[in-house]
This record gives sequence, structure tokens and C-alpha cells, in this order.
Amino acid sequence: MPKRENPFGWSLADDVLQPKEADDIEAKKAVALLYDQVRAPILVAKGQGAFAEEIIEVAKAAGVHLAEDPVLAETLSYLQLQQEIPEEVYVAVATVLSWAYWLKGQTPQVLTDRQGPV
Repeated sequence: MPKRENPFGWSLADDVLQPKEADDIEAKKAVALLYDQVRAPILVAKGQGAFAEEIIEVAKAAGVHLAEDPVLAETLSYLQLQQEIPEEVYVAVATVLSWAYWLKGQTPQVLTDRQGPV
């Protein structure tokens, strides 16, 4: 199978579907990000189909807020595990993170530590 280009321009060598997955191209995808407020968020989990459901269940059990954004999940699924998100998706990811902080009634530590106008 020929390599397919992802939204960031690099080729994917591992883009071959297994026979049983080929029937379910539209399977649900899930990604999980870790944000330590020091650097860009990193991809810590990604999956499709049953594994995506498992990622979602683990997140729910841990009390993690979930955002449903199939386009963002598809885009982030092209990243390698432990890779920082690229600048092209900063705004989309920042929107999700700000929503999660808002739901928790929190503000990122970086913003609460600032003194006076910036």
C-alpha cells in the first residue's frame, strides 16, 4: 500500500490497515494529551475502535473531561506517542484545554502566578 500524507506533510509508513480494520474505516478514534503547563501538550495515548473505547473508559474512570472533536482526534492520531503537538493545532488544543479548566473551575497555574499586566 502506498504511503499516505498526513496533514503535517510527513509520510506514514505504518498506515497499513489490518484486514478486519479495513471494513471499519470510520471507526471511532480517541487520543489523550498530557499538559504539564511547561511545554506543549504531548500525545500519551491514541487508538481506534475498541482501543479508542478503552481510552475513553479509562479517562472517564479517572474523572478526565472528554471533548468530542473527530477532526482534532484524526489530526492528532498522526502523531507518534510522546510527541508534542505541532503549532498548527495549538489553537484547537488550547480551546479544549481552556474548556476543561473552565469545567473544573480552575485557571492554569501559569496564569495565576503572573503579577500585574503583562
